Amino acid sequence: MGKTVNDMTHMPDEILPSRKIRGEVEALFTASGKDFVTTAADHLSVHFEGIDRDVHAGITRRSGGREPWYPRGTEMRNERQISIISGEELAMVAADMGIEEIRPQWIGANIDLSGIPALSMLPPRTLLFFENGVTLKIDGQNAPCRLSGGSIADNYRDHDHTKLALSFQDAARRRRGLVAWVEKPGVIRPGEAVTAQLPEQWLYRG
Repeated sequence: MGKTVNDMTHMPDEILPSRKIRGEVEALFTASGKDFVTTAADHLSVHFEGIDRDVHAGITRRSGGREPWYPRGTEMRNERQISIISGEELAMVAADMGIEEIRPQWIGANIDLSGIPALSMLPPRTLLFFENGVTLKIDGQNAPCRLSGGSIADNYRDHDHTKLALSFQDAARRRRGLVAWVEKPGVIRPGEAVTAQLPEQWLYRG
């Protein structure tokens, strides 16, 4: 049976095929305490719950301000097990904020990837295949928040703390990195090659 006129009206203007982009693991970090701030790690052991002993590990999590459709504290699927950033993007954010640098640890990053252009714009459902066998699935962008901005400002005592903290949200929009969950567990190490498998993409116009 052929498509109706209505079907044709709502077909996407352009469908982009699936493709692969190669990158590399620059550095790894984990938050083993109660704070979201991370420290450098020589490897990450990841399980279906997330990174071993990381503060964001868990099959489920409690909803917060990002999920206004649920009462705060509702138990839900944890799609934010791992935070991924690009040092190249953070350098651009720092420049726009008028500061020397933003270290991945200050904003709770777990993985610093290089070689993937506009990392933060990778679409949801992108798979990250790590050389040693781990697979992560991208949920989406990690929106910049005041907490991370405050952590950055804590490291620049010669700046107005409130002003610098608030500037992070605008400067880091669509450049703050991604959140992902573990599809296939294993161990990730610095220097590993990683392949981003982008899904077929289109703009849904309804």
